[in-house]
Order: sequence, then C-alpha cells, then structure tokens
Amino acid sequence: MSPEQGVIDAYLDALWMEKGLSDNTLSSYRRDLKQFSLWLSSQELGLLKVDDGNIRRYLAARLNQKLSARSTARLLSCLRGFYQYQLRESRISVDPTLEIESPKLGSPLPKSLSEQDVEDLLAAPDPEKTLELRDRAMLELLYASGLRVTELVSLQLGQVSMNQGVVRVIGKGSKERLVPMGEEALSWLERYCRHGRPLLLGERMSEVLFPSKRGTMMTRQTFWHRIKLYALRAGISKPLSPHTLRHAFATHLINHGADLRVVQLLLGHSDLSTTQIYTHVARERMKELHAVHHPRG
Repeated sequence: MSPEQGVIDAYLDALWMEKGLSDNTLSSYRRDLKQFSLWLSSQELGLLKVDDGNIRRYLAARLNQKLSARSTARLLSCLRGFYQYQLRESRISVDPTLEIESPKLGSPLPKSLSEQDVEDLLAAPDPEKTLELRDRAMLELLYASGLRVTELVSLQLGQVSMNQGVVRVIGKGSKERLVPMGEEALSWLERYCRHGRPLLLGERMSEVLFPSKRGTMMTRQTFWHRIKLYALRAGISKPLSPHTLRHAFATHLINHGADLRVVQLLLGHSDLSTTQIYTHVARERMKELHAVHHPRG
C-alpha cells in the first residue's frame, strides 16, 4: 500500500467510526480523494504537501473538463473534511481549504411524477410473472413509504411487520425509522411473499425480502434498470432518477396537505431544510394548475 493510500484509508476509517457513514458515501469520498491524489502525483505533490493554490488549480482543471458545479462542491466538501482531520491529527499545520469558497449552487427542484404517471408505472409489471410480481411489490412499497433505493433492496424479512403495516428502515448513518406501508403496498407485499418469493428462492434460504433471481440481494443498478423498463412500458417519457418515486412520495403527500415535519420523519431527513424543497415542488404544481384552470390564469 502506498503512503498516499494509507493516509486516505486512515481518514475513511476515522470517518466511519465518528459518523457511521454509509458504504456508498465512503466509496464516493474514497473515489474523490484517490482522483485528487493521482492529479497531485502528476504535479510531483502529495496529499499532505499542498497549499490552496494547488487545490484551486485542481478545481480549475475539473472546470475545464465540464464537470458540474454540484460535483465540484461535493469534492470540496470532501477535501475540507479530509484536511480538517489532518489538522486535528497534527499532520499538517494549515488547512489548505480554509480560504476556498464553494461554487454557487442553485436549488434544482427534484424531478417528480404526476399521480397518474405513478399509477401507470405501478401498473406496468405483470403480476402473473414471478419477477414482475416482485417488482410490483417493490414499486408499491417504494412509492408508499418513500424509501431510498438502497434501503429498499437491502430490506430483510425481519424489518417488515405485516401485522402492524410498518417497515423498520435502517437509513443513512445507521439511523432507524419506522415507516407505514399503507393498505395497497401491504396487500401487494403479502401477495408477493405468498406466491412470488418462494418461487424466486426455490430451495435456497435468504433473509433478503426482495432477492434477485439468483437468490441474492439485488443491486441498486439492477432495480434502476427495472424501473426504466416499466417506465418505457407505461409510456412515461419524463426523465427519471433512482429517487423518482421517493420524490413523488414526498411531493404528493405535501400536495394533499401533509405536515412538513411528518414528511421529514418519513423520509429520514436529519435536517428540515432538506425536506423544504418539496414545498417548492408543490408550489410549482399549484401554479401550473392555476394557469390551466383559472379563467385569468
């Protein structure tokens, strides 16, 4: 292991111990730090021997590659944490990120679907086919509970209470929350567990609620491909993301009068400001409806 790699690994281990970040977040930080380290080595520099000028030149190089301001802001946040840790551990005497400002970001509204779009998407899988019955149950649960895709594919049998109609979700930072499923999702989940899951597993044993056809935990990428397949089948041409149904869950709740703090708890947001973006989505929707239906719209 190179000294640079050792410095990165030590930081990520400390970060995991202190904040309990998810594997996905840690992988993202690792990738950012390794790319920065590679660029530094091309300049005959090391991670612990940089100044703000070196970092500014790296950010400029990224800008020339047409990388987004959002990804650059994420990188800079990663570097700030890294160098604050090194300063705390007395490995450096000055934080080189201290005088560097983050790029200005707008607040893009999350992409969402109309309620009819969601109905069409949910109806796209054929429940007479085992895999598609599983997918229907997954889509219903995703829309009914606002889970992240990672939370959905990693669900274990023990996290679901059919009697109480709730899911115990282990979210970011290993934080747990209880989320209600609703009658429709519960009905599809029960049908899947009775008729679909046993056929998927055969003689294999697994605690994964939604196993792949190989009986193992499905990847996020696989489920994302399944969503795109059903969107195509449903004739939905709007741009989708893995979070589309999560955004629809939150937006539709607020459109129907749900309290923002309740939505925050259901989504597992630690900060209410993260949830407030959905009030803007609802407001934009109201403007559209007013423009279409009001005589002076």
